[in-house]
Amino acid sequence: MKIIKRNGSEEIFDIEKIVNAISKANEADHKNDLTKEQIKDIAEYVEYKCNKMGRAVSVEEIQDMVENQIMSKGAFDLARRYVKYRYTRYLVRKSNTTDNKILTLIECNNEEVKQENSNKNPTVNSVQRDYMAGEVSRDITNRILLPPDIVDAHKKGIIHFHDSDYFAQHMHNCDLVNLEDMLQNGTVISDTLIEKPHSFSTACNIATQIIAQVASNQYGGQSISLTHLAPFVQISREKIRKELLEEIKELGVEADEERIDEVTEKRLREEITRGVQTIQYQVVTLLTTNGQAPFVTVFMYLNEARSEQEKADLAMIIEEVLKQRILGVKNEDGVWITPAFPKLIYVLEEDNVDPGTPYYYLTELAAQCTAKRMVPDYISEKMMLKLKVDKNGDGHCYTCMGCRSFLTPYVDENGKPKYYGRFNQGVVTLNLVDIALSSGKDMSKFWQIFDERLDLCYRALMERHNRLKGTLSDAAPILWQYGALARLKKGETIDKLLYGGYSTISLGYAGLYECVKYMTGKSHTDEEATPFALEVMQYMNDACKRWKAKENIDFSIYGTPLESTTYKFAKCLQKRFGKIEGITDKNYITNSYHVHVTEKIDAFTKLKFEAQFQHLSPGGAISYVEVPNMQGNIPAVLKVIRFIYDNIMYAELNTKSDYCQVCGYDGEIQIVNDDGKLVWECPKCHNRDQSKMNVARRTCGYIGTQFWNQGRTQEIQERVMHL
Repeated sequence: MKIIKRNGSEEIFDIEKIVNAISKANEADHKNDLTKEQIKDIAEYVEYKCNKMGRAVSVEEIQDMVENQIMSKGAFDLARRYVKYRYTRYLVRKSNTTDNKILTLIECNNEEVKQENSNKNPTVNSVQRDYMAGEVSRDITNRILLPPDIVDAHKKGIIHFHDSDYFAQHMHNCDLVNLEDMLQNGTVISDTLIEKPHSFSTACNIATQIIAQVASNQYGGQSISLTHLAPFVQISREKIRKELLEEIKELGVEADEERIDEVTEKRLREEITRGVQTIQYQVVTLLTTNGQAPFVTVFMYLNEARSEQEKADLAMIIEEVLKQRILGVKNEDGVWITPAFPKLIYVLEEDNVDPGTPYYYLTELAAQCTAKRMVPDYISEKMMLKLKVDKNGDGHCYTCMGCRSFLTPYVDENGKPKYYGRFNQGVVTLNLVDIALSSGKDMSKFWQIFDERLDLCYRALMERHNRLKGTLSDAAPILWQYGALARLKKGETIDKLLYGGYSTISLGYAGLYECVKYMTGKSHTDEEATPFALEVMQYMNDACKRWKAKENIDFSIYGTPLESTTYKFAKCLQKRFGKIEGITDKNYITNSYHVHVTEKIDAFTKLKFEAQFQHLSPGGAISYVEVPNMQGNIPAVLKVIRFIYDNIMYAELNTKSDYCQVCGYDGEIQIVNDDGKLVWECPKCHNRDQSKMNVARRTCGYIGTQFWNQGRTQEIQERVMHL
């Protein structure tokens, strides 16, 4: 059995340490309140309780158990001495909250950090530097920048103040990069002027440099559209044709127009292949300043093209992107594996969703790609136009900023919709399960506590907003001065971009399933409980409307993609309320509005049910279905895709894509229990060395490839198939 120390490192549980700690307090001032046998009984009971929890237990939890057991023995004087000892040690630790954590980071023995982010490798120097800086930033944030009640609520898991390790700097969350502006009008990277490219391949190269620069100046996801690259296909076509005609002239040969067009298109296809390859491989191999590949999403939307020719050229780019993703990338052993990035989003629309439509071949290719590599995800143009409606009543279809964070529709002063160049200011997530448990099933108390927690979130979100307010464009020139988000002057503040709906700020939520289950006794999929679930969602939306009217800031409800925080929330709930069957007896809580991963439900019913919650999560929502290996059943994948088009705005299919480097097994790597700890194991050779296997799972919208903490690993293990 393992325990997690305060600095995040992991060690074997040692019952003697408990015996020694109680004995020292017992013998202080020559007062022996307990016998040796009683002390041993306490230690053995704590060991028993830790084993029953089925996860690595923190030192603080163990000390709480010890304290409770001392009092249960009636040794209240001893309990006071023990509490005093703990408080004295707390004051010593508080005087320096960062040194120990930084040392464990450097020595690579901080288990919490190892499992915090499934796309960061904490053994890499650049990641360590980012984490070290993050610890200092988090310490400053908690001690100086944030009000104590917000810090306390975050520590207790009542709310989650996201990315506090970046809060000290004037940084924001997610972006929709205005690649069109930067490519068409030029940009500046590292003080170097980058003019409009003269070919498709050059445009792709510049795009990857922009992605890297943007990722280094914010901490969330970013999205680019392939439509912004499509005009450069025609530029390359004209350039290739001109060069070909010159070659023909120099060689003194004749060729008819049909043959010239044929060779031109062949060479153009080769350039598109090279350009797309540049994007895929550079994004995968780039390491930004925080030591990870950019969290970039590539948007593929045919109706975004401005002409039929541009649409046809865009289709060629999309086709190549899908083909290259199906192939994958090679690992160090030369085996083709699934890369985490870039994430792909494919829009289902009238001219690609049914057999016989002009671009259905792309949807068939997308289905093959999903079956093999878990992407693309799917946006239904039909459903999105119904849900994303602006103040004039017009519907819009556009990409999210990264994994699921959607901007709300925005119309500029000229009456034109604006998607790109916009961003999210940050997120604070509300633990709905804690509200329910704190109410004790008393409905009037539930809504009262809900109001108190919403006010806490509002104040926390305003802290995020005010931290960005007054930021000079000089802080991130690539974002604010050179087109990624704006073209502000040097020395100008970004304030005007923080108001009026140009950017959003997100109220996240987690654990709707457990909240409803506790308050009603039923899953939110039960027709008797669904109305309460929808009422909870509407309550948060109403709060955001009030805040928006008050502040002129676009507050928006966000279905939080909890990754490591799902484990943190679960531990906090167990500590505060104990283990309640069906509510807190897991080491995770359910993301956003999702159906619980253990609930038996078919893919179509799940998607149809969750669709109603996407409308109530305008700041971000995604739904998924868990499926087995579908490479031999593409028609079934296409059937799910068609259902998505008619029923839900944004959805994905989770397949499996693993590889064991020891024996070459390319099936699903299993999760097994090893002395109370969940570990990954190859079912063929039983390899458990994570450095010698490639595992890809979707856990929060993005695909993760660096493994997960115990709570998230349990959630992955318990997922049921929906198809």
